[in-house]
Amino acid sequence: MKKIVFLSFILLLMMNLSSSAQGTATNKKQVKFVIHTEFGDMKGILYNETPKHRDNFVKLAKSGFYDGLLFHRVIMGFMIQGGDPLSKNAKAGQSLGMGDPGYTIQAEFNANFKHKRGALAAARTDNPEKASSGSQFYIVQPEKGTHFLDMNYTVFGEVTEGFDVIDKIASAPKDQHDRPLKDIKMTVKIVD
Repeated sequence: MKKIVFLSFILLLMMNLSSSAQGTATNKKQVKFVIHTEFGDMKGILYNETPKHRDNFVKLAKSGFYDGLLFHRVIMGFMIQGGDPLSKNAKAGQSLGMGDPGYTIQAEFNANFKHKRGALAAARTDNPEKASSGSQFYIVQPEKGTHFLDMNYTVFGEVTEGFDVIDKIASAPKDQHDRPLKDIKMTVKIVD
């Protein structure tokens, strides 16, 4: 009788482990995004291993926060940056890059996520905790990446399609603050 109870217990335990593993696998579905610009679309994925940054980006995108904001800082051979709420309807020549939604996000560094070409990373101020901006992000432009930034800024996703769009934005004529002379607006959508 003890053997039957023990075997039943083992069987139940294995069934629970199997179903929870399946549940975990479903929860690990990668979130996909599209950043639309006049130069075309950049499509990509967000990393599940950086859940705070992933969930924040999804929340802002779904609320329409990013829609109409500018790529306000572009540097060929480095990156393109956007997500400053002050860039919406900003006057020509206005210096940008200081706006945020009123909060920061705790750094989520992961040695597996490098600043390779197309990496999506969170901008930040020079704060000792290296906490990320609540909304500003950048996308790495050069073929060789910008690996000197690894483990200093949270990489939380990557562009998988639309590398030509990154290059077009990075090469736009700009002013002394690296702001494009002609506004480059974005629309960000989460793809289900």
